Amino acid sequence: MHTVAVLALDGVIPFDLSAPIDTFGWARLPDGREPYRVRVCSVREEVSAGAFTVRAPYGLEALAEADTIILPGVVEPPRELPPGVAEALRAAAANGTRIASICVGAFLFAATGLLDGLRATTHWRAAGDLTARYPKVTVDPNVLYVDNGQFLTSAGAAAALDMCLHMIRRDFGSAVAAHAARMSVMPLEREGGQAQFIVHDLPPTPSGATLEPLLHWLEDHCDRDMTVDEVAARAGMSTRTLNRRFREQTGTTPLQWLHRARVRRAQHLLETTAYPVERIATQTGFGSPTAFRERFRRVVGTSPQAYRRAFRRGDGSGARVAAGAGAQDAPAFR
Repeated sequence: MHTVAVLALDGVIPFDLSAPIDTFGWARLPDGREPYRVRVCSVREEVSAGAFTVRAPYGLEALAEADTIILPGVVEPPRELPPGVAEALRAAAANGTRIASICVGAFLFAATGLLDGLRATTHWRAAGDLTARYPKVTVDPNVLYVDNGQFLTSAGAAAALDMCLHMIRRDFGSAVAAHAARMSVMPLEREGGQAQFIVHDLPPTPSGATLEPLLHWLEDHCDRDMTVDEVAARAGMSTRTLNRRFREQTGTTPLQWLHRARVRRAQHLLETTAYPVERIATQTGFGSPTAFRERFRRVVGTSPQAYRRAFRRGDGSGARVAAGAGAQDAPAFR
């Protein structure tokens, strides 16, 4: 059997801990046998998991016996790992053990130095912090998971299931992975990446900035076909001055800002209406459905139709839960 060791450190995020346990546990070979043996291990017998305490039956010695090690996220990723953890992970890696992190478990993984020079991902809200803390790691916040061969990293929450199903398919083929996906009530492959779950806010503008009235007007009239010269005329300044002010006050160009405003409007219409893509393209000022689809995919990471399937509820209300209103009240990494 393939042994999977799930390392639970203090403050472990419950979903990150349970997702690999259940996903690997649901896998079955064609003859009904279980292909995986899952073990939960830790540096001490009991660790906090927020609302409850986890009793881990195995210690760090289980890492040396594992074929795969999973690093769930913790609420407050430490800069230094508990004694013995980094050494055990590096020793396992040297022996060829596959290691994968879930969500902000990437911080634990990066603290070992094993991700240096590699591409990795984490929850989109933590990507900037991971980059700042571990500059030798190339962080890609727009994907659900990254497979470097021996080392894998996944984004937050459900992306853990995507990565685990991917590993099952690598180990035992699509049929076994498809069965585990059905048991997880998950598609074997999801369309798009993390970008579709990110609120693409307009670049912040300081209150009282000279461009503030113009930006409000642009957002209200983003369905219009307008050129930079026309925007400059509206602002009562030259095109050169407009571009300079935009860079100073928003950090982007007028055209890029306008594209963001249009995509944001399109997201709202896709979530709350049944309008066809052609109508939304017109109402958001893209001129043609083709131009709209290309820009939307470039910014959001998926197609308008796929976004609608993921986020539109049957009652017509918006469904951008994790990434929408209230996201600012969530913990920094979740």
